Amino acid sequence: MSRQETWDAACQMQGDMFRTVASIGGLNVQLVYYRGLDECRASRWVTDPEQLAKLMVKISCHAGHTQIGKILTHAKRETGLLKVAATVFVGDAFEEEADEVVPLAQQLGQLNAPVFMFQEGNSTAVEHVFREIAKASGGAYCRFDSGSADQLRELLKLVATFAVGGVAALEASKSADAIKLLSQLK
Repeated sequence: MSRQETWDAACQMQGDMFRTVASIGGLNVQLVYYRGLDECRASRWVTDPEQLAKLMVKISCHAGHTQIGKILTHAKRETGLLKVAATVFVGDAFEEEADEVVPLAQQLGQLNAPVFMFQEGNSTAVEHVFREIAKASGGAYCRFDSGSADQLRELLKLVATFAVGGVAALEASKSADAIKLLSQLK
């Protein structure tokens, strides 16, 4: 439920992400979300920002517990079917057992499928676990402020750029956020 405001902003930002990578190549995105106590769902893969927007506006946030482990398990399963270049998680909480979730991130790292963990807020406990997940997978962590839609937009565009063009494409962007992400990638 704490994600509703950021979710609404993300619905508007996803078009920027697609436009950014259009010049590099195509981007396939699958939306995976959880809400409530045990609902965790995945959309079909989409390449069109309008399709993704239609999927996103149908989703509302409900109070419940985090299910990051389910998302990482899903990402691992999808990577077994096709190459998943990156997983992005945006959140403000972690309510699971780190010793159960971090090994899932390690498995994604072994599959060269890094996880990018973007934290809204300033909980040091959440930051610690999000950093562990990112590091274990060979991904990156970044915190953003709840009022910083522009920063989240930039981070999403950078991960999309990475997903399509790899480290070289991320290096070419030369933004401060790109440098921050690059410094963490294995």
